[in-house]
Amino acid sequence: MHGIILEKIDLNSDKRLEVERFLSTFNLFFDKDIEYTVIAKKDREILGTCSHAGKVLKCFAVREGLQGEGIASKLITHITNYLFEKGIYEYFVFTEPKNLNIFKGLNFKEVYTVDKVSLLEGGMVNINKYIEKMYKNSGLKDNEKAALVMNCNPFTLGHRYLIERAAKENEEVVVFIVEEDRSLFPFKVRLDLVKKGTKDLPNVHVIPGGDYIISSNTFPSYFLREEGTRLKAYTQLDAGIFGKYISPIFNIKRRYIGTEPYCNVTSEYNRALSYILPKYDIELVKINRVIKDNKAISASNVRNLIKTEDWDKIKAIVPKTTYDFLKSPEAENIIEKIKRSDTPH
Repeated sequence: MHGIILEKIDLNSDKRLEVERFLSTFNLFFDKDIEYTVIAKKDREILGTCSHAGKVLKCFAVREGLQGEGIASKLITHITNYLFEKGIYEYFVFTEPKNLNIFKGLNFKEVYTVDKVSLLEGGMVNINKYIEKMYKNSGLKDNEKAALVMNCNPFTLGHRYLIERAAKENEEVVVFIVEEDRSLFPFKVRLDLVKKGTKDLPNVHVIPGGDYIISSNTFPSYFLREEGTRLKAYTQLDAGIFGKYISPIFNIKRRYIGTEPYCNVTSEYNRALSYILPKYDIELVKINRVIKDNKAISASNVRNLIKTEDWDKIKAIVPKTTYDFLKSPEAENIIEKIKRSDTPH
């Protein structure tokens, strides 16, 4: 098709509204975290669009009947070239399974597909090589292991209890800390707090979770309108990737989780793990959460107590290393953010 022009959109202009209206005709949303959007147009009419947020391509759509005209290729090539110029050589696509062939035709590789969503990777990334490198850098032995995946926003005695149980019951334990920096406590702080808080457990290894342990904050919402559907798809995808790729390379035979009385996301995630991990010969070990003052210890409770400056109660539910950090000058900016925040992260 001749006369097609690609145009970068100013996300603070009325053009954004045009893109939102275009996406709505496909029953798609415009995700809130979009950093860059390009449209394909002819005679001022939008024919297609694609965006990115970080390493993730999203909000992709091409007008019905034009899918064979090369518009998809132009849009995705433009976005990936833009990422390359920014020094991003590895990228991912969450999309509906019906779009798999479009992206495969553009050299994207399918990582995992569940009922409502597919994850593909592109550029220089390769999931097996990536996880093999993670394993090599971890310094772990080849023996069977137990694993925990944690955000630790921040690290509490509840987290510590789960890790202790795993350490007592297994020869070697690896704790993956979610690497996406979408929490009030930055990733580097969370990783450091868990390392310091478990330093006395010699068979526990705390490492970054990497790109393939997916944060619910990163998982896109633009093509899954129903919150329950979106949550189910996210949890199935993340559990499946852990079972198919991460566990074999790290030789993980058990995964530990805590019961979840409060958070719907974690509760649904635990359900997905309970029926997906056994398919990969991984035993799921569920541990009852630690109770303090008739309430399960949770990171969200710590953040709420920070807002009210109830330091005595905080001291009772976090390790000394976490408490010392919270009272240090390094934590001042984080504490101010927590006090200003309205929603949990």
